[in-house]
Amino acid sequence: MPMLLKGSCRCGAVRFEVESHTPAPYQLCYCSICRKQQGGGGYAINLGANNDTLRIEGKANLGVYRAQIQDNEHPTCETSTGERNFCTRCGTALWLYDPTWPDLVHPFASAIDTDLPVPKTRTHLMLNYKAQWVVPAIADGDKAFGLYPDESIADWHKRTGMWVE
Repeated sequence: MPMLLKGSCRCGAVRFEVESHTPAPYQLCYCSICRKQQGGGGYAINLGANNDTLRIEGKANLGVYRAQIQDNEHPTCETSTGERNFCTRCGTALWLYDPTWPDLVHPFASAIDTDLPVPKTRTHLMLNYKAQWVVPAIADGDKAFGLYPDESIADWHKRTGMWVE
């Protein structure tokens, strides 16, 4: 059975739960969107979960942010399809949903109240866009990528034995 993740915003106006086969907080994203929206350490950690199991209390307090992207990979400004959900009362970033992959939702590890499994290795991605002051703590066994990693969240969990049936 997938792991039940329970999360909330800082003020408690929004609470949610979702089931996840991939609950390990191993993937650190240094892109400017993640970093600026919720990454106080210079990165954000996104998990994977089954969108059809997402249950929300306090929907009236949700806002959605869709980033404008213009960078080396997107020379013309475009609006992201990703919908970053946050609490309109306290500003807590809660999860990312992208209709391009309708079966998935990506809760931000920082919003999860459930104890999460501790990964033995991590993946650092979008390092091409990290802030200059950030010195990534890339440990032995970690993987690092200028852009996107070479394996999905599901593949990483399966490879490392952290997949939750």
